[in-house]
Amino acid sequence: MGREPNIVTDEKEVGLLYQELLKRWNKRRASEMTDLFAEDGNLVGFDGSQINGRSEARTVLSQIFANHQTAAYLGIVKEVRLLSPDVAILRAVAGMVPQGESDINPEVNAVQTLVAVKQQNKWIIALFQNTPAAFHGRPELSERLTEELRQALRTSSNEID
Repeated sequence: MGREPNIVTDEKEVGLLYQELLKRWNKRRASEMTDLFAEDGNLVGFDGSQINGRSEARTVLSQIFANHQTAAYLGIVKEVRLLSPDVAILRAVAGMVPQGESDINPEVNAVQTLVAVKQQNKWIIALFQNTPAAFHGRPELSERLTEELRQALRTSSNEID
């Protein structure tokens, strides 16, 4: 008999996968970060750049970390939903704290989407998309998101540096 899916456990594991992704970004570890991806996983960057496959992601992220002072992410999971026993979607919002600073930079707030697949009883990333939270013509939504992220930053036990 096959294992019955445990929706609560799977949703929690996908949420932890997302938090681990941000943690590895914050530590600027491209190899460890991309180990969380499927071999054919995809990334869509904040600027719309598309990265296809773990190998390309490792190369591109290594170059980014070597050549840029990247800000640290703080993410808030809004939803984890199982689409099937082996596919889940996570929606989150995220802010970035520039190096040497202690506050969110509202200009780079983002909406993030992660599609996870379960392979060999382990959740991995099939797609991660990072979209600017521009809220064109609706500054109140941008302000609300920034305040939500600042509140999470104040109460966060996560290391942001």
